[in-house]
Amino acid sequence: MEPAMLRRRDGAGSRQEDGFGVQPRRVADLGMVPNLRQSNSSLCRSRRSQYPFGNCEKQGNLSSWIPENIKKKECMYFVESSRLSDAGKVVCECGYTREQHLEEATRPHAFQGKEWDPKKHVQEMPTDAFGDIVFTGLGQKVGKYVRLSQDTPSSLIYHLMTQHWGLDVPNLLISVTGGAKDFNMKPRLKSVFRRGLVKVAQTTGAWIITGGSHTGVMKQVGEAVRVFSLSSSYNEGEVVTIGIATWGTLHKRESLIHPAGGFPAEYIMDEDGQGHLTCLDSNHSHFILVDDGTHGRYGVEIPLRTKLEKFISEQTKERGGVAIKIPIVCVVLEGGPGTLHTIYNAITNGTPCVIVEGSGRVADVIAQVASLPISEITISLIQQKLGLFFQEMFETFTESRIVEWTKKIQDIVRRRQLLTVFREGKDGQQDVDVAILQALLKASRSHDHFGHENWDHQLKLAVAWNRVDIARSEIFTDERQWKPSELYPMMTAALIANKPEFVKLFLENGVRLKEFVTWDTLLYLYENLEPTCLFHYKLQKVLAEEPERPAPRVQLHHVAQVLRELLGDSTQPLYPRPRSSDRPRLLLAVPNIKVQGVSLRSLYKRSSGHVAFTVDPVRDLLIWAIIQNRRELAEIIWAQSQDCIAAALACSKILKELSKEEDTDSLEEMLLLADEFEQRAIGVFTECYRKDEERAQKLLVRVSEAWGKTTCLQLALEAKDMKFVSHGGIQAFLTKVWWGQLCVDNGLWQLALCMLAFPLLYTGLISFRDRRLQAEGGLARIRAFFSAPVVVFHLNILSYFAFLCLFAYVLMVDFQPRPSGCECLIYLWLCSLVCEELRQLFYDPDECGLMKMALLYFSDFWNKLDICAILLFMAGLTCRLIPSLLYPGRIVLSLDFIMFCLRLMHIFTISKTLGPKIIIVKRMMKDVFFFLFLLAVWVVSFGVAKQAILIHNERRVEWIFRGVVYHSYLTIFGQIPAYIDGVNFNLDQCSPNGTDPYKPKCPEIDAAQREPAFPEWLTVTLLCLYLLFTNILLLNLLIAMFNYTFQQVQERTDQIWKFQRHDLIEEYQGRPPAPPPFILLNHLHLFIKRVILKIPAKRHKQLKNKLEKNEEAALLSWEIYLKENYLQDQQIQQKQRPEQKIQDISDKVDTMVDLLEMAHLKQSSSMEQRLASLEEQVAQTARALHWIMKALRDSGFGSEEGVPTLAPQKASVGRDPELDGGLKVEDPGDAYHVDARHLLYPNCPVQRFPVPNEKVPWETEFLIYSPPFYTADRKNKDLVDPVGDALEPLSRISYNAVDGCLDRRSFHGVYAVQDGLPLNPMGRTGLRGRGDLSCFGPNHTLQPVVTRWRRSQDGAICRKGIKKVLEVLVVKRSISEHWVLPGGSREPGEMLPRKLKQVLRREFWPSFESLLTQGMEVYKGYVDDPRNTDNAWIETVAVSVHFPDQSDVELKRLNSHLYSCDAGVSIRWQVVDERIPLYANHKAILQKVAALFGAYY
Repeated sequence: MEPAMLRRRDGAGSRQEDGFGVQPRRVADLGMVPNLRQSNSSLCRSRRSQYPFGNCEKQGNLSSWIPENIKKKECMYFVESSRLSDAGKVVCECGYTREQHLEEATRPHAFQGKEWDPKKHVQEMPTDAFGDIVFTGLGQKVGKYVRLSQDTPSSLIYHLMTQHWGLDVPNLLISVTGGAKDFNMKPRLKSVFRRGLVKVAQTTGAWIITGGSHTGVMKQVGEAVRVFSLSSSYNEGEVVTIGIATWGTLHKRESLIHPAGGFPAEYIMDEDGQGHLTCLDSNHSHFILVDDGTHGRYGVEIPLRTKLEKFISEQTKERGGVAIKIPIVCVVLEGGPGTLHTIYNAITNGTPCVIVEGSGRVADVIAQVASLPISEITISLIQQKLGLFFQEMFETFTESRIVEWTKKIQDIVRRRQLLTVFREGKDGQQDVDVAILQALLKASRSHDHFGHENWDHQLKLAVAWNRVDIARSEIFTDERQWKPSELYPMMTAALIANKPEFVKLFLENGVRLKEFVTWDTLLYLYENLEPTCLFHYKLQKVLAEEPERPAPRVQLHHVAQVLRELLGDSTQPLYPRPRSSDRPRLLLAVPNIKVQGVSLRSLYKRSSGHVAFTVDPVRDLLIWAIIQNRRELAEIIWAQSQDCIAAALACSKILKELSKEEDTDSLEEMLLLADEFEQRAIGVFTECYRKDEERAQKLLVRVSEAWGKTTCLQLALEAKDMKFVSHGGIQAFLTKVWWGQLCVDNGLWQLALCMLAFPLLYTGLISFRDRRLQAEGGLARIRAFFSAPVVVFHLNILSYFAFLCLFAYVLMVDFQPRPSGCECLIYLWLCSLVCEELRQLFYDPDECGLMKMALLYFSDFWNKLDICAILLFMAGLTCRLIPSLLYPGRIVLSLDFIMFCLRLMHIFTISKTLGPKIIIVKRMMKDVFFFLFLLAVWVVSFGVAKQAILIHNERRVEWIFRGVVYHSYLTIFGQIPAYIDGVNFNLDQCSPNGTDPYKPKCPEIDAAQREPAFPEWLTVTLLCLYLLFTNILLLNLLIAMFNYTFQQVQERTDQIWKFQRHDLIEEYQGRPPAPPPFILLNHLHLFIKRVILKIPAKRHKQLKNKLEKNEEAALLSWEIYLKENYLQDQQIQQKQRPEQKIQDISDKVDTMVDLLEMAHLKQSSSMEQRLASLEEQVAQTARALHWIMKALRDSGFGSEEGVPTLAPQKASVGRDPELDGGLKVEDPGDAYHVDARHLLYPNCPVQRFPVPNEKVPWETEFLIYSPPFYTADRKNKDLVDPVGDALEPLSRISYNAVDGCLDRRSFHGVYAVQDGLPLNPMGRTGLRGRGDLSCFGPNHTLQPVVTRWRRSQDGAICRKGIKKVLEVLVVKRSISEHWVLPGGSREPGEMLPRKLKQVLRREFWPSFESLLTQGMEVYKGYVDDPRNTDNAWIETVAVSVHFPDQSDVELKRLNSHLYSCDAGVSIRWQVVDERIPLYANHKAILQKVAALFGAYY
């Protein structure tokens, strides 16, 4: 429990110089959260959608989970301190006053009077500060915060961040460090840094981690985020900025204490009154406040931050089938001694660092010397730089501290592959984001991997960051030639993660979709659909209907089932259900990338004798992109498609169908994309039509096997793509179909004459398209004329008019009790109409089935009207044939006549004049329907009220209906009832008792006065209101609705008419030529042909034509060529747009301004360097002249000792080492051992004394050299030398000689012995004793290098270039990242090393000893090992054992005897390459072996 009096600021603690530390070499084991599971992006998104911000359920979960798992630190024992608080109060050693402690902490206890110990006096208890944080007066931006113990496991914090705070797992971790105090940066550099940092975080989905306070580098990061949040791009994604600060140094932290959680907690930034404390930065999004139970002590958060960053960097993020470990980069601005330690630790642990030059202090010191060779980074140079950049605190630097700085900077610069210096204006690094990502790739490139794993890892990083610019400039270069199959896994990842730019890049670099898309690839893609995708829901619905239990995995026939629903029944299934024996095989092999136990290689296995399953792989990928509404991806894939017009129309159809079930946001996007693909289809068809009209029309009716054996025209009709169908070329084609084999320029009067007198066909009155018909005569001309749809249509019109006239005549003139001849003719006529409707119902040229055809038939409104008219006629005929129902039968037939007349509207839709008007009438009928609903409300409400007021208990239903509905309706048109106001009241016009069936019942009357008794004022008022709303409001509303509909439809009536024109043309194109009733003869012919002779129906080739393979291939090639022309024209038009021109000019101006500014910066920088060099030369010249004058005064020429030498001209001026492509040429100063001087000694807390390069030789004076003494304890003390802290045991050791079974002689000759201890012949190491080694002096090892030639499957030796390729035997332990040669130390008197014995069976040991004796010695001498000390070091002998022949008996025996007695040890033959992940000293030995055999390295 928190005491009643909250803790107040007290005490003055020294502020930590820097706000961050990176991970040390070793971290404690981290406790794991139970059931901790990895979060991915989609999971977090769905979680956020389920629990929006402020949700009570989410807050309740957080309020219960955090106190149970997250703890704070509390001082439990008050131990009085000698110092006082700022207010002069007595404080505890923890920094808090007595009042700020718990009550039990101030009671007497056993520890009082003793020294305060945080391990004993501080205890953990549930945290009381967590929730949402709002900064008062700084807007409504809400962040998250938690107070936690410094001992909280990193896994628990990570679980909190990803599972409870809802953060997506990052693709990158950016740790920003530097000065914790405010510092000044150049305005341009500040702007560049802010823009670049936010850009890299936003584009890659990174987390930025800082110290979280409103000072120094943390303030710079916060301001960068603030500027971004105010920009227009803020909506593209929030930047996650995590501040890890010390709880005890926060000012106004009392406002954050809420035991049940603050939702939100209001925090006040009070910079003026903060004193030695700090305020949180309001621009950070999340805060982790580290508590150790003390007040005012800085740096408490550094260990926890170090562990957390290391833990996060070890996590794996999986997306799209590819998993990567989260990379981490350290960005440095300014900084002091703490920052240098941070950089050193980061570089030591392999974390790349980006130093921002120009930010000041440490950053500038490192940047200034980063381009120098190690030999030139001397103590005097560092002292000079410190004096330049640390002017205020330079006097505090002691000699030992300067030596330490020199050593650390040398080690930092030595690993140039991990160090990137961002210099404003440097070529290729105009942006900080590019520098950060290049640093990560450079670090990844420097890591040793087997084979191509290095390049694959870099590509994974680029894809995860979604930075195609980095991939183009850093990965896809001449240095690496990618095979298409190597890009397949990353192509899959880019598709799933929706990264179209990478898909485009992979296509440019050789990926062919026809080879990439296979059966298993498609299945994998459909299994990884977006969970929020509507198609995914439909697919799961189909799977749920499967009879198998549990639900089966997704198969392509399931996908085909959903696709057919979207594309329509006119298409056949794209993926038929395969038989088990027809399982397709995969064609291609790719590198084995294993993701969560699933290998992506399984998608691309090599198999012979099988073909790819799908007809068109590009189509499959396009469908997959379209169903997820991925615009850019679909456009890229469509550009690769073959049947592009059909593909565009199919995409339009799919999108329009999906949009019917989507929400509002996706709906608009889908409709826009559907319209765009329709425009693409129009554009390509226009190009084709311009080139060749006939071939373009062939494209319309060509049967597309890839799209379910449908046609482009059918797809356009199914998708209702009116713009496409109304295209001039398509309308010309439809007109051509409409006229059949007749020329379209024939007049209607010519057709009418020939229909009435067909012998006129032989006179040449009618012209035909076919010249043979024009030249010949006979029946062919008559058949061609009467089978033309236009002739069939006009004959049917004449027939229909004749039918209506005859029907009207019979109804009005000749309706006899017994049917007359005219009436019987009508029955025959109707019979022919019924037969024609049946023919249309059963006409199935595409073999869709009766049910599908029935649904298609009844989906047409006019067919429904025909069926209703026929059924009503049959009902009327039935009544008419019954004598007692003759009159009702005539009534029914009269009504049926109306329906037959309405059928004329469909016939006249072909007219260009009447057709659009009929469309407008149909749309207005819908408006009338909705209007009648509104009107009915007013009519019924007024009618019921009027009837109830005027008339009492009317029981006649027909008169109730008249009074309520009929009279109320007529009132709208002016027929106002006479008795409603009592003026024209007349009892003779009504029935008092309601007994007269022909008169309405009288209203309420006064029997005495015989006057109306109802309230006239009320009825008149109701009437006025009724007429006001109906006549004025509703009728004008109807007029407005009609006007709106007319204007809306009028703009598109031409398109709608052209679209609907196709249905009529198709109907009459397949209709029998004879009109009713003569059409019965055609029906009889069809019955014999279909039913008796079993000849199937076929669609006319004019509307659906299956081409030969060669003709189809040529047509598609022509279409692809014109598609490319269309795309080029689109690009040109895009560039010609005024907006694009303005944008291009703006970009060029910006680029020019940047180049001018950079040129100025380069020029000034070069000038500064020249001036500095000139000043140095002038100073040396002055010293030389001074010496000459002194020598002349002394009457001599002086001695050689004091002659000053001119400083050599620095060759590195203007040169940056990190741009040298990672050259591994060692500096001259690195002739000394390097690993043996590393400050951190392996596996122990001892730190070496810093030894810069120039102080390594024993001959060099080093007065302050005071190395610590360390010797590790060993269990078996008989096998190791004494500890060495006493001279007496050491006196029995014989150095430079064979001492018993130990050979203490060095390969480098006699070594010195000082104070009873031998001296390392290579110089100082910074540590005395024997360290972790067994004996003082040289520790001899043996390194056998076992090699063989790498061979192909046919036994031939593999080569790279002209050099043969070697394989070497290597060993690896599970706890190590590196492989090693199977050598090392040996047991006394033994010949084989211990490691070799662990991987060889005992029976083969003698044979291998003989092989070693026959082997060739390739190296003998000192080994630069991190375990070496001043008094103990490792020397080795490397022996090459080579098997030149694959049939060598000893080689076969060796392979048969290789085994591992330890499960944690791995053995393998590995290709010899410079990237092989071995320790540096082993790689040097391997390089010598490769040179010995002239092999590739």
